[in-house]
Amino acid sequence: MKSFNIPEFYKSPIISKIKQLRKLNDPRKVDFSASVLDFGEVRFFISRHFGFCYGVENAIEISYKAIEENEGKRIFLLSQMIHNPDVNNDLLNRGVRFLMDTTGKQIIPFSELTKDDIVIIPAFGTTLKIEDELNKMGIEVRKYDTTCPFVERVWKKSEKLGEDNYTIIIHGKYNHEETRATFSRSEKNAPSIIVKDIHEARILGEFISGNVSAEEFEKTFKGKHCELFDTSKHLNRVGVINQTTMLATETQEIADYFKSVMIKKYGEAELKNHFADTRDTLCYATNENQEATYGLLKQDADLAIVVGGYNSSNTSHIVELCEQKLPTYFISSASEIISKTEINHYNFTKHQHIVTTNYLPNKKPVDIILTSGASCPDSVVDEVLQKILSYFNSAKSVEEVLHKMMN
Repeated sequence: MKSFNIPEFYKSPIISKIKQLRKLNDPRKVDFSASVLDFGEVRFFISRHFGFCYGVENAIEISYKAIEENEGKRIFLLSQMIHNPDVNNDLLNRGVRFLMDTTGKQIIPFSELTKDDIVIIPAFGTTLKIEDELNKMGIEVRKYDTTCPFVERVWKKSEKLGEDNYTIIIHGKYNHEETRATFSRSEKNAPSIIVKDIHEARILGEFISGNVSAEEFEKTFKGKHCELFDTSKHLNRVGVINQTTMLATETQEIADYFKSVMIKKYGEAELKNHFADTRDTLCYATNENQEATYGLLKQDADLAIVVGGYNSSNTSHIVELCEQKLPTYFISSASEIISKTEINHYNFTKHQHIVTTNYLPNKKPVDIILTSGASCPDSVVDEVLQKILSYFNSAKSVEEVLHKMMN
């Protein structure tokens, strides 16, 4: 797989070494067990897969290349390049400006742009409408387009589904940048509708089965389907694609559910005429990170710390998985760790920050699961580990623990 040129300050002396060791020992990525850093007083269980994925590294390389190649020019990002505050803040500090926020609200009007300006497309991609606007201004949209190749693969699948006369069901968060970009393409190719989760999928499935009224359908899906969506004929033949950062298991559950709905309505023999197999739209990196989280959770631990941007979809799903087993603290950086007794963390369900006291149990060793989202730099995870470690005065040194791991 291609390697990318990303700034050294995103790498780390601890985490990057662990990743490299696992890569050497497990090149086929079949071992999802945790790496163990045993410092005596405290032990960290590190996920097999986490941090920057292919799409994120690709986006970072292109963005910094745009800065290097365009000294003196105005450089803009459509919105956050990825959902990580450290990466976005560094780009801002280098003079890059955001045109929109993550919801699509304009910060700087497009009317202020000129054909000489540089516009970077974020890793989530953008809508066809926005692409068209920029092209009409003479801006080279494709020159610094950081859209993840795996997002583009979903777009190609939507095009194929449209060619085969399937209605497209998108599993995603309605107002997420990636889902908006995917929807803009899928609705061009075919009738399209967005379902947020298995709950909404079941409402749609019950409508297909004739058990939910048109009023209930519109109440749930108003603004979440294309114009001229005809419920009498556009739900007879369906395929499922997804926002790549959603839980892969949930996307599969939704696809399997619609498959069962079509079998029940039309019979097994007619399934191919009413349901498309779209398993290949699941992002490998998201899937690997989630599989690694399941492997990580086989460890007996006292708590989990998940590091990443609070608006990161893939990170919130990792938090969701960890919370099912043990106390979990979702933080954006080491600065959220106030002291050995206090941690400021984020409740993504309630969208609020919480300060928890006595989060580290009074025992030895303290066992901590540590992982991050796909847009979080290794260096940030490294800082979290180092800060926690600083609270244990009799802990072994990093050099001693790494030496033991490497030999």
